[in-house]
Amino acid sequence: MGQKTHPFGFRVGITEAHKSRWYAPKALYGELLVEDYKIRRFLDRRLNRNPPHAGVSDIHIERTREELKVIIKTARPGLVIGPKGAEVDRMTEELQFMTGRKVAISILEIKNPDLDAQLVAESVSEQLRKRASFRRAIKMRAEACMQAGAKGVKIQISGRLGGAEMSRSLDVRLGSLPLSTLQANIDYGFAETFTTYGALGVKAWVYKGMYDAKQVDEAESNAAGGRARARGRR
Repeated sequence: MGQKTHPFGFRVGITEAHKSRWYAPKALYGELLVEDYKIRRFLDRRLNRNPPHAGVSDIHIERTREELKVIIKTARPGLVIGPKGAEVDRMTEELQFMTGRKVAISILEIKNPDLDAQLVAESVSEQLRKRASFRRAIKMRAEACMQAGAKGVKIQISGRLGGAEMSRSLDVRLGSLPLSTLQANIDYGFAETFTTYGALGVKAWVYKGMYDAKQVDEAESNAAGGRARARGRR
């Protein structure tokens, strides 16, 4: 049996902060947890699966007694905001109707989409859906990641590749990928695409270097609740 673990879950509370930040009594916890899931699913379908295809990679949720704050990390903030903020206003109204709470939406721009594992996986899955050569697709994306400044990258695709009778896995690796090092900043993304001959899965790992307490992204630390930093020596 494989001894694999999710790169983000492995680091939560050590070098990564939680993606949902709120406290609730026992009686409310389950209800709010399901609500978080529904919010993420709604925004993913709205912004990623249908036009405008806004390249949303992550959604953070913060709650206070009065307000529900949704932080959307996207490569195309203009498409999420819409003309004169119309799209954001519409989404805010729909989320308020869905949850029955006061909702505020913040948008963070992803400066370099080639270094975001979720967007890399989504990009490869989109190419597979368009019947592009799967070997070429993963090789080109991996090289683009390295050119963007990644220290290491791995992209793996699984399924009936090229319409073959039997499913298999294929991966491409460039650079280093210290998966067991907690202090390593490894981003992980997963996407799937549904083709005429079955479902294909895409996984992406992007190694961006070591976490450094001095180099904290100001926008991320303020808007997304900050990062829990590892103490002691590396």
